[in-house]
Amino acid sequence: MVDKNDRILGKAEKMAVHKQGKLHRCFSIFIFNSKDELLLQKRAASKYHSPGLWSNTCCSHPRPGKKLLAEARKRLKEEMGFTCPLKEQFSFVYRVELGDLIEYEVDHVLTGRFDGAPKPNKDEADDWQWRDVGTLKKDIKKYPEKYTYWFKKVLNKVILSRRCKAKKKTT
Repeated sequence: MVDKNDRILGKAEKMAVHKQGKLHRCFSIFIFNSKDELLLQKRAASKYHSPGLWSNTCCSHPRPGKKLLAEARKRLKEEMGFTCPLKEQFSFVYRVELGDLIEYEVDHVLTGRFDGAPKPNKDEADDWQWRDVGTLKKDIKKYPEKYTYWFKKVLNKVILSRRCKAKKKTT
């Protein structure tokens, strides 16, 4: 558990934190290929929340006392079957009620580049696809119910952050 400045307050069991709506740390990974397409995963139907919805490449919670980037790389390998260098872009706080659970998280957003085919863990993802961001944004607008809450909330900020960093490199 953390405060709004991401300072650690203590430890608690994951489901208890979600049922009580306690603020905690998580990470969301967005992997792009060399065509600038985003790798999406369709969350497994067996997931405890947001089952069967399309989302960013990988999401999870770092274990207490572990480094965020190391945990993110480990989880990307466990969920999607590959690793790649990751870079933290920004973090944000969000809160949403999902049935009888409450997602109240300081979400660290990480990006990376990968051009292969993932090998997703079937306990985590039922499907995957590379999507052009422009087409994806149109689909989200038309069918918002197909996508996870946090993914819709942060996608535009990820795109803007990547464009700003690319622009800085060229100037």
